[in-house]
Amino acid sequence: MPTRLVALSAKRPSATLLLVQILTILLYPVMQDAAVERGAFRIVGLVVLGAALFVVKRGPWLTGFAIALALPVLVLSVWLAFDFELRRQAIMAALSAVFYFYATGSLIAYMLEDEFATADELFAAGATFTLLAWAFAYVYLVCQYMIPGSFGVVAQSGAPHPWMDLLFLSFTTLSGVGLSDILPVLPMARALVMLEELSGVMYLALVVSRLIALSVTTRAAR
Repeated sequence: MPTRLVALSAKRPSATLLLVQILTILLYPVMQDAAVERGAFRIVGLVVLGAALFVVKRGPWLTGFAIALALPVLVLSVWLAFDFELRRQAIMAALSAVFYFYATGSLIAYMLEDEFATADELFAAGATFTLLAWAFAYVYLVCQYMIPGSFGVVAQSGAPHPWMDLLFLSFTTLSGVGLSDILPVLPMARALVMLEELSGVMYLALVVSRLIALSVTTRAAR
């Protein structure tokens, strides 16, 4: 069975990444309270990071660059599990954002590098969306640290939000749902949210629409 799973992961790496990210979203809510749970929370984050690294295989130097981006995140994540400190969390978030934006770009390049749409490229469309949401959530975390009170809720504002709240904000913004129970209050936070809204629209208009067209072309060719 493990051999089968490894073979399936190698054949459908984007599907594997998407599955890991969905499972991570379901596990996050129960891993944010106690110190032990926070350590488990960091481990889950490292699993997502490892899955993203597994997918980013666009050549020797690009893979090396991805690993160079991921290593500091790995070190800081382990450090924070034992000795939590806000400044280190902000540094880890900034490096994570760079890594996930890089992984997003790599997957987009992978999806658009040929004139045919494979099954794994269709899974990559979902995985890329979640990677982009992860990246912006880390950007929001940095913004919250640098400019306290950047994000608020309908009932109150100013208090720092946990990671899950910012990831929720990122997903609702990127998807265009905009539930508005977490609000960008200060100008920089609003600028970042507008950038993510633009990214979501452009992703659907340019990447997903082209992938659908390639999928239709592939079926017609068969």
